[in-house]
Amino acid sequence: MTDNKTGTSQIQGEGNYDAARKFDAEEQAFVKKGGVEQKAREAEEALDGPEGADLEKARKEAGERGHMGER
Repeated sequence: MTDNKTGTSQIQGEGNYDAARKFDAEEQAFVKKGGVEQKAREAEEALDGPEGADLEKARKEAGERGHMGER
């Protein structure tokens, strides 16, 4: 379905094409500007810092539940 005034898709939920295109464009821009490497450095610093033990505990607990949260 299309909005004749703007030409944008009105499909929502799993078919929200406008949101998917926006997400893809923002994700590509993030990668191109080096955002992945920056976030990796920040994560490494957090693991080595005072919150490292809590982060490791959370990682282990999440792993025990599996990727969908089941126990």
